Amino acid sequence: MAAIGRYKGWLFVAPWVIGLSAFTVYPFCASIYYSFTDFSVLVKPTYVGAMNYQKIYEDDLFWKVLKNTFLYAGLSIPAGLIISLSLALMMNGVRRGQALYSIIFYLPHLMPPVACAILWMWIFNSEFGLLNNALRPILGLVNMSPPSWLGSSDWALPALVVMAMWGVGQTAFIYLAKLQDVPQDMYEAAEIDGASTLQKIWYVTLPMISPVIFFNIIMAIIGSFQVFTAPFMITEGGPDKSTTFMPHYIWDNAFRFLKMGYACAMSWILFLVILALTALAFRLARDRVYYAGK
Repeated sequence: MAAIGRYKGWLFVAPWVIGLSAFTVYPFCASIYYSFTDFSVLVKPTYVGAMNYQKIYEDDLFWKVLKNTFLYAGLSIPAGLIISLSLALMMNGVRRGQALYSIIFYLPHLMPPVACAILWMWIFNSEFGLLNNALRPILGLVNMSPPSWLGSSDWALPALVVMAMWGVGQTAFIYLAKLQDVPQDMYEAAEIDGASTLQKIWYVTLPMISPVIFFNIIMAIIGSFQVFTAPFMITEGGPDKSTTFMPHYIWDNAFRFLKMGYACAMSWILFLVILALTALAFRLARDRVYYAGK
């Protein structure tokens, strides 16, 4: 009985350890090996050295896809930060109905991604979509027509960025929780010193919630470089590959063209890109994030 008690904890965590090993650790390690092989899934992998990485370097479409991914991240991360923080500040200033507003802004995050993609396909429809129906009378005053959002290589990517803002309610909810922990006496001291509302936000609010801002930026970097469902469902990477991002291109090579070794090599490049950007964010935030008690 003593021996059973000694290993009881391990027995409880065994299902999690087995699942983590089988579905995360093993695929992670196996992908390193497959990235150096010619592997079509249907036949045994053949070692080819660094050939996959050389092909990636010579692949013009890869560089276009990587550029698309960086552009999407460069637009969606700052936009999401500004909008979610603005929503949180607005909700924090509301005395009545704060819980109701929190629920309303959080609900879109709970919507299934596929259903959300279908909804936005109708919103962005150039002929009958709600967005263009709202823009048509306004743009008509200056003899302009609404853009063909999903049918134009210039507008398709910005449309996906707009769609991404649909789910910022979760981030706003995190900001709201942290805003309510900011000591009120700091605002009172700022008011005594004659600080305006914007000055209080800049010199009091943002430094006090900087750890949460930093956390959300890191999560946004990771999420924006892994976006898949929306472009896959709505634009299928088009038009003219303008919305083909790295996860979509990796999926195409792995499951459409059955070039699993090539896809694994691109996956590791994407992993290193995310790792480098995350490390850069940590480096830049070293002296800009305030932690209470430090």
